Amino acid sequence: MKNHILLFLAFVLLLNTQSFAQETTQIVPNENDSRVITTGIPFLLITSDARAAGLADMGVATSVDAFSQQWNSSKYAFSETQSGIGVSYTPYLSKLVNDIFLGSLTYYNRLDERSAFAASLRYFSLGEIEFVNGPDDTPRQQKPNELSLDASYALRLSDQFAMSVAMRYLRSDLRIQGIGGDISAANTFGVDISGYYQGEEEAYNSYNGRWRGGFAIQNIGPKFKYDEGGQENFQPTTLRLGGGFDFIFDDYNKIAVTAEVTKLLVPTPPKYGTEYVFEDLNGNGTYEEEDDNLISETENVIYQGKSNDVSFLSGMFQSFGDAPGGFSEELNEFTWALSAEYQYQDSFAFRAGYFNEAEDKGARKFLALGAGFKASIINIDLSYLFSASKVQSPLEGTLRFSLSFNIGEGAYVEY
Repeated sequence: MKNHILLFLAFVLLLNTQSFAQETTQIVPNENDSRVITTGIPFLLITSDARAAGLADMGVATSVDAFSQQWNSSKYAFSETQSGIGVSYTPYLSKLVNDIFLGSLTYYNRLDERSAFAASLRYFSLGEIEFVNGPDDTPRQQKPNELSLDASYALRLSDQFAMSVAMRYLRSDLRIQGIGGDISAANTFGVDISGYYQGEEEAYNSYNGRWRGGFAIQNIGPKFKYDEGGQENFQPTTLRLGGGFDFIFDDYNKIAVTAEVTKLLVPTPPKYGTEYVFEDLNGNGTYEEEDDNLISETENVIYQGKSNDVSFLSGMFQSFGDAPGGFSEELNEFTWALSAEYQYQDSFAFRAGYFNEAEDKGARKFLALGAGFKASIINIDLSYLFSASKVQSPLEGTLRFSLSFNIGEGAYVEY
């Protein structure tokens, strides 16, 4: 009798062990998961001035101009002009519509030998959109828009180096009247921290030269949403690093060569999949609907990577090591650009640049050309973009225009 009981207990234990061993978990990744990092208020990443656009969307380490506020406001501490005003206009999707545009207005003032102040307004209009519920309804016209208003203070910490802090108010009004009554315009704020180095002019064999360098961490600020139950959006927090060299051949001719890398300090979206818990009856570890017993099925389970449901500060640090594809994918999240600018007697400039982004991170690749003209206190800049990617740029074939006024030119000697 005792032997029968022992055999029965062993049999039950064996069945439980087999059942446990047969219960298997498998996560099947979703197909075509996007690897592109998306943020709210993306218009902040659009180049607003024609000079930077002609240099392939760079400005963190180029020489100071009226539009340095968007790139590196610490450059204003090296301005030779007492103050200035910059106005720019950029048509967007000009091949499709004629009422989407980005406009900017910038003012700066060098307060003394060591400090400067600047303020700017950027306005992005998404044009006029008509909404109808049926073919006989009267269209409702909406004009969604976004804007930023910022102010900066730059302080020169040494003869060659300056730093700056900028505060920014952001408003994104994308609501549609009559649809989703609890949706409102999103309001938030951001901070920029930047630095700029400009070396002394040095003599080389057949020319003089000067080194430049800069960095900026832009749009540091909290996440925002458009309604109480809506999704939280990251700001386009961006790290910019750049360096360059000025070849000064004589009093009339100069070529400035610059390189820049950029990275969004925003978490990478993880790879998601469907988790299957099943009895692996055929023992191959893979769920097969015909051969295995399904216990549970859960969608949108993280397959690779890290959750991006974190605060903006945690997201900034996480962004350096959360790519599902590992280190190689992290490198792909850096964009880079190279440019050259020829200046003749500070009255004419010709510019060219190339911008590159990885295929799975947006695939932006383009060649940019630009020119600048100076007459008295007025600077006129133009730029044009040629796409070099299968993904056509919204600014393909667009002529961008900027106008700046130099007030009190020659008040300081820097170059």
